[in-house]
Amino acid sequence: MNALIACTTCAKNFVDADGPNAASWSIMFLLVVILGMLGSIGFFMVRIARREQEGLDPELRDDVPAPASNS
Repeated sequence: MNALIACTTCAKNFVDADGPNAASWSIMFLLVVILGMLGSIGFFMVRIARREQEGLDPELRDDVPAPASNS
């Protein structure tokens, strides 16, 4: 099936040059990069939120009472 989709040169090199293994490693590499970036962004967002709560002056807080539940 792949031979019908790819040109002759690509189809031959994909099989002979260890193409499936290279494609799998490139997908894994991109997955690691994307997850690493998302993890670091999330980490710094949580860190900034915690530091903001620690450094906030209590006089400047808006103490909003929690809504009453009907149960």
